[in-house]
This record gives sequence, C-alpha cells and structure tokens, in this order.
Amino acid sequence: MSRQILLCLGLTLSACSVFADTIAVIGTGDVARALGPEFAAQGHTIVYGSRNPDSDKAHDLVAETGPEASVTTPAESVVGADIVVLAVPGMLVGEITESLGDLSGKIIIDPTNPLQRDGLQLTHGVETSNAEIIQAIAPEADVVKAFNTLNWKTMIDPASSGGPVSIPLAGDSRGAKMTVAKLVAGMGLEPVDVGGVEDAHWVEGMLILWINNRYSTRDSFEFHLRKTE
Repeated sequence: MSRQILLCLGLTLSACSVFADTIAVIGTGDVARALGPEFAAQGHTIVYGSRNPDSDKAHDLVAETGPEASVTTPAESVVGADIVVLAVPGMLVGEITESLGDLSGKIIIDPTNPLQRDGLQLTHGVETSNAEIIQAIAPEADVVKAFNTLNWKTMIDPASSGGPVSIPLAGDSRGAKMTVAKLVAGMGLEPVDVGGVEDAHWVEGMLILWINNRYSTRDSFEFHLRKTE
C-alpha cells in the first residue's frame, strides 16, 4: 500500500484512528449498498435507516453487510449512531435531514449531488450546496462532503480506475474530516481535504459536468482525482 494511502489528511493513520463505531446509513440504494458493507468490513456496526425496514431489499442488504448489521426506520437508526451517512436522493436531502430529529454531536457524511434536470442537461439544483443545507439544518453536527465524485462501482473496486482514486472532503471540522478520511483510506481510496463546507458547492459540480458530457454529443470522459507527491 502506498504512503499516500497510509496518510489521513496529513496525519498517520495511528494519529487519526479514534473514530465512531456505530454508523447509520440512511437509504438502501446503490450508494448505501456500496458504503455500508465496506464500513462494516472495517469493524463498524451498521444500522440502515429504511422507509420499508421489513422489505426483502432491506433484509437482503443487512445479510450482505454482516451479522452485526440491522435495519430500522431512518429516525430510529440515528439515535445511537456516531456517524450518519445520507445515501439518499440529492434533491430530498433537506427534507430527509429534518425528518431525522436531533443530530447534534454526530458526523454527517454527505455523498449526495443536487441534480436537477433542465431540458436535456442536468444543473446544480440548489443555490449553495447540499452539504451547506444539511449543516444549516443540523448546526451542532459536523457535516463532511465525501464520496459524491465517483460512482458506486468505483467505491467498491477502486483498482478498476487504473490507479489511485482520491476522495475530496469538504467540511468545517478538521476532526470530523480526519474520521471520514480513515473510512476512505480503509476502502483503498485516498482522502483529500479541499476546504470548508462552502467548498462542497464546487465538489458537487464535478459530477454534474461528468454526467452532462457523458450523455450528450460532446466527448465523454472519466476523471479520478489523484494526489501529487
């Protein structure tokens, strides 16, 4: 493993190894199915929050994740959680965050993109960013934008990109970013601190650009951020 993978926002892994053990993953779609099992493989307890916790889909995901995983309603899943992952549709993130109740003291990972269709193009559907919206709703939580610049397949198989893949992290709390960076590094990805929560706006725009080119007459492309030495 490269030295870059063994760094956590400029600190060694041993220096940032204290992090939460219980992670609530809100949603049971592709992103939840990618991140939940990966975090469980690092030794964390995963609680899924589902609108339909008794569904076969939810129970199948729990089985895929491991014996310590469970599923309940979204609001119940966050009660004992130290980290909350909002693996939900981007344009519903504000509404869903409000429905979860008190999130004070928790780290909130925001992997969403506010995609809104405008004719044949996608646009950035909010004035600021989803991360900033979440932070305003939960001011006593620490929001970290992460995992929104790559698809779920690359999340679970970063080697498929042909080289190291960096995950930009935007948030105001350095401690929260170090915690998320540990999760990122544990997946074989590379954390990169790109600034405060307001910088999430630019990070969200990256995927919009990629999608609009991929599904148009313009040249399609792949991109994977990579740290420089």
